[in-house]
Amino acid sequence: MEKRQLGRSEIYITPIIMGTWQAGKSMWVGIEDAETVKAMRSAFEAGITTFDTAEVYGNGHSEQIVSQALSDVRAEVIYASKVFANHLKYDAVIEACDRSLKNLNTDYIDLYQIHWPSGNWNTEIVPIAETMSALNKLIVGARNAEQAAANAKAAEVKLSEEDLKEIDAIGRTVTDHLDDNPVMWDF
Repeated sequence: MEKRQLGRSEIYITPIIMGTWQAGKSMWVGIEDAETVKAMRSAFEAGITTFDTAEVYGNGHSEQIVSQALSDVRAEVIYASKVFANHLKYDAVIEACDRSLKNLNTDYIDLYQIHWPSGNWNTEIVPIAETMSALNKLIVGARNAEQAAANAKAAEVKLSEEDLKEIDAIGRTVTDHLDDNPVMWDF
C-alpha cells in the first residue's frame, strides 16, 4: 500500500488507518483479545502500517493489544496515540505519555496527539500553552519519534501568547460545535 507524507513531517502513513477503540473493550461487547490481535496482524499483512489508539481506550488496554499484535514489527509500523482531555496539565501529559509508552512496549510514539481539547467531557480547562510546553518537553526527551525528528525544527517554531490564545479559541469553537452534536456522548 502506498504511503503518504503526514503534513510536512517525516512520517509516512497508509491512507487506511486501523483504529483500535474497540480493542479497549470499554463500551463494547464480544471483543476478544486474540481475535483483535489477529485482525491487526491481518491489517498489517494487507499493507496497513498505521495504527491509531489512545490512553482512554479501555484505560490503556487498546495500546497493550496493539503492542501484542505488532511489537515484532514495530520498526515497520506507525503508532499514533492520544492524550485525553483530563491529562492536559503539564505533568499529566508527561505521565500519560509514559503510560502509553509502557502499554505499547516501545520507547517512542510516532504521533502523539491531543484527543480532545481541555474542557471537554467535564474536564478542567488548561491553557494550551501549558499543554504545548509539555509536548515540547516530550520533543526534547524524544518520547515521540515525530517530535524527536522535529527537534532541529522545534527551535524555529515560536508561538507568542497571542498565537496560543488564538489556537485555544479556535479549539473551543470546534469543541462547542461538537458538544452540540447529538451523536456525542459523555464518558
